Amino acid sequence: MKNLYEMIFKRKSFHLFRNVGNEKISDNELSDIEAYFSKLKPLVDDIKVKIKISKETTCKRGQEYCILFYSEKKNNYLQNIGYLGEQLDLYLVSKNIGTLWFGIGKVKEPIIDNLEFVIMIAIKKIDSSDKFRKDMFKSKRKDIKEIWKGNDYLDIANIVRFAPSACNTQPWYVESSNKALKVYRYRKTGKRGIMPKNMVIYYNQIDLGIFLCFLDICLEKNNYNYEKSIYEESNHDNELNLIAVYNIE
Repeated sequence: MKNLYEMIFKRKSFHLFRNVGNEKISDNELSDIEAYFSKLKPLVDDIKVKIKISKETTCKRGQEYCILFYSEKKNNYLQNIGYLGEQLDLYLVSKNIGTLWFGIGKVKEPIIDNLEFVIMIAIKKIDSSDKFRKDMFKSKRKDIKEIWKGNDYLDIANIVRFAPSACNTQPWYVESSNKALKVYRYRKTGKRGIMPKNMVIYYNQIDLGIFLCFLDICLEKNNYNYEKSIYEESNHDNELNLIAVYNIE
């Protein structure tokens, strides 16, 4: 996981793949991407998932392909998909392949092997590393004090706050202490960007999986030993729902 750390600073969301050159993802690169699927570390071990590469979607952002994520519906399956997908996102960035988490796309096969389609990532080869993010810290994100309570692990807080989220809602909140981090999904009424109201909770649970991926990468990069417990949300409509507790040595 920590090998992906440097890609956090490089990645950006290509909302449109425009002016990115005419290079194509090669057959060898496609094979490497498919091989990488098996290396992804799940957030929750006992959830069946399937990942496939396809061109048959309604996404029209100038991409070459979309990576489709399917899952059985179990507790925390959305967080699990976000966690898996962000590892893949950062890996693709390391190959100069641009990415876009695309939540509103439809697919030809909504169910495969009794697993339901969850979300897709649109991808395209980028002709230069210069077209990725040059200074992550210029990105629009909440101030640390808005997402992080306490004065512990602020160096990590300053990195994980740049995790991508649907409509940049940044629906996370962390309580820190010397030996623990408590991660919540934060829901503020009315803050949903252009998302349909009934889909905010859906996408924000995926967002929390992405955030936990960033958090794990940063902890491992800084050589912290930790044990992580994942929790089921008690009530989706709560302002704060406990998602994970990290006990750190």
